Amino acid sequence: MLSLFPSLLAYEQVGPLLIRLVLGITLLYFGYEKLIKKGTSSGSNAKVYGAVEIIVAIFLIIGLFTQLAALLNAIILVIKLGFKARDKALLSNGINYYILLLAMALAVIFMGPGFLAYDLHI
Repeated sequence: MLSLFPSLLAYEQVGPLLIRLVLGITLLYFGYEKLIKKGTSSGSNAKVYGAVEIIVAIFLIIGLFTQLAALLNAIILVIKLGFKARDKALLSNGINYYILLLAMALAVIFMGPGFLAYDLHI
């Protein structure tokens, strides 16, 4: 395999780890905002929605059921994008953030958890 830095190929599992951690921390903040700070939610029940986001985020951070958690995160992000489209704010400022997070969730689904995950050997 041709690579500019062939010695870095030994660390190929670090990429999914970094993506998984950033995705989990971001989702944890979204859930914290809805539960503690009484943030608004796209759905009708912000507390339940925030609790689901926090649980999925914890699974992503510790690497337990990682691909399922990333799939749930992708579903949450598609719902958020759907509400933005309904409000005619699909191409507004900030929507690219949700699209980037959705791409990260899909990457974790396909690449797996990376290093330091409980379900690495499953």
